[in-house]
Amino acid sequence: MPKTEKETPRAHCMPEEAREHLRTARAEMRASYEALFPPKFVEHRRAARKEALLAIRSLVDKAIEHLEA
Repeated sequence: MPKTEKETPRAHCMPEEAREHLRTARAEMRASYEALFPPKFVEHRRAARKEALLAIRSLVDKAIEHLEA
């Protein structure tokens, strides 16, 4: 679900048309990766990305705990 101008910081800095082109470019790049690589590769790439984000979350949580102690 795309963000509205109220939800997007600095929405006034970039015209809506430019943002729409960037969203479309992102979708097309994603589609090109999915067409270029086998479905299992895309599945594993997404899983790896999720694990990396979970690792970062864990580090941030630990840093917050350390600050609160």
